[in-house]
Amino acid sequence: MGKENEKVVLLDFWASPYAMRTKIALREKGVEFETQQEDLWNKSELLLKSNPVHKKVPVLIHGGKPVSESLVQVQYIDETWTDAASFLPSDPQARANARFWADFAEKTISFEGGRKIWGNNKGEEQEKGKKVFLDSLKVLEAELGDKPYFGGETFGYVDIALVPFYSWFYSLEKCGDFSVEAECPKIVAWGKRCVERDSVAASLPESEIVYQQVLKLRQIFGVE
Repeated sequence: MGKENEKVVLLDFWASPYAMRTKIALREKGVEFETQQEDLWNKSELLLKSNPVHKKVPVLIHGGKPVSESLVQVQYIDETWTDAASFLPSDPQARANARFWADFAEKTISFEGGRKIWGNNKGEEQEKGKKVFLDSLKVLEAELGDKPYFGGETFGYVDIALVPFYSWFYSLEKCGDFSVEAECPKIVAWGKRCVERDSVAASLPESEIVYQQVLKLRQIFGVE
């Protein structure tokens, strides 16, 4: 049996934008996989054994061997299942450019950055969080320009890296009292376009369900 046909399991948490990346990538490639939902407050032995350094989801287990970190997983999926189109362009400079923008999204549009918005109730810290988030989105919007996707006509690596956070926009807007669409209309139009893809629609939860999870997190962390 070829390596690409070995069993694929994803240690997942449904609201994790990082796990959503991996699910989108697997579905884009047509890979059959199982998910194991993790309780992030009572992590399984399998998760702790599979990702002993960070102890975080997602973990992709392929043929019994774990791969950690979502962007690493997306690249692994791209390199393992090669029958479907690559997420990255063939030109080396264009590939490097895509990796740059995925890295920018990774460092600026993050769960931790979003927490500065939903994890604070008004005040200076929340305002700082909103500014960093929107400023970063505006940089990404300028790179997107009038293209349908970050790579041009083709849905690819940068789109996979960023679009999971689209499912969190509503929660951040509700908690931070602002509108992403008013500030970054092209990014919102891009997000809507991405969600029309089956791989994305199947991997992103409804925004209202994410918001209910955020309200639970606010309770847990004592945000009044």
